[in-house]
Amino acid sequence: MPGLHHSMKSVVQRTGLSPHVIRVWEKRYGAVAPRRTPSNRRLYSDAEVRRLLLLHAATKAGHSIGTIARLSDEQLRALTGWAEEGPSVRNHINGHALPGDPSGGFLAAALEAVRRMDARACEAVLMRASLELGSQGLLQKLIAPLTGKLGDLWQAGELTAAEEHFASAVVRSFLANLARPFALPEHAPGLVVATPAGQLHELGAILVAAAASGHGWRVTYLGTSLPAVEIAGAALRAGARALALSIVYPADDPQLPGELQALKRFLPESLAIVAGGRAATAYKPALDAIGAVLAEDLRGLYAFLDSVRQPNGAPAPAR
Repeated sequence: MPGLHHSMKSVVQRTGLSPHVIRVWEKRYGAVAPRRTPSNRRLYSDAEVRRLLLLHAATKAGHSIGTIARLSDEQLRALTGWAEEGPSVRNHINGHALPGDPSGGFLAAALEAVRRMDARACEAVLMRASLELGSQGLLQKLIAPLTGKLGDLWQAGELTAAEEHFASAVVRSFLANLARPFALPEHAPGLVVATPAGQLHELGAILVAAAASGHGWRVTYLGTSLPAVEIAGAALRAGARALALSIVYPADDPQLPGELQALKRFLPESLAIVAGGRAATAYKPALDAIGAVLAEDLRGLYAFLDSVRQPNGAPAPAR
């Protein structure tokens, strides 16, 4: 049929929504009604992609999906302030980036807001980026580069600890609010996210927690600089399938390999471990020794999560 040419993968790329969220919005709330192919695969029309974009924008603005799912497209446009067939909607549907790729501009604006310690301005940049780039674009094109840039500035002595803590607090609050409309089922696999003892930088862990949550995982976020016994205890109590460690700075902590060994002793063999962050590769021998997977970016994290989530799946070996 004309216009019914968007696969689930295509819709995920265009809207920034996860497959899990799209299915929930379809089955539980009747937000869209895709057709099925003879092999039972979903196909979405341009109008349905447009509607999902509008619903996504409305939930990011704080509206519950349960209260807006049956609104008309016109009502959703009024709610979100999006003009009909505006360039943002058209480009998302057609799969094109916006002119000039705005992610670089968002990064500069976010850095400026952090410098001024202006929470309102920083939140406004994050909101604009989430609407233009989608959830995955926000994480990969703004939050991840912002995390790296702030780390560079801090190591160069050009960013104060207060400014870094400010950025972490604003990003953590924004991403928590962003994830609120996307309730996960109780049977979703569990992931504990933390930084080991001596690792005080938080933004990387926040990024991992948000990415995993958007990927359909039930995340228990512990924060920074926790001893192995505390991390292991939390993972066991949460019934987690996996543990993610963010290792950013320093890259030469003589105590960290011992913490990693202790962590492995406290945890069952069945609980998979992934580590990432700018300093993680410096501890590769210690990570290899405990069977941890080293994820160099969000794609590596997603590959790890997918492998663990498969029935009888085991994470790929550390590289």
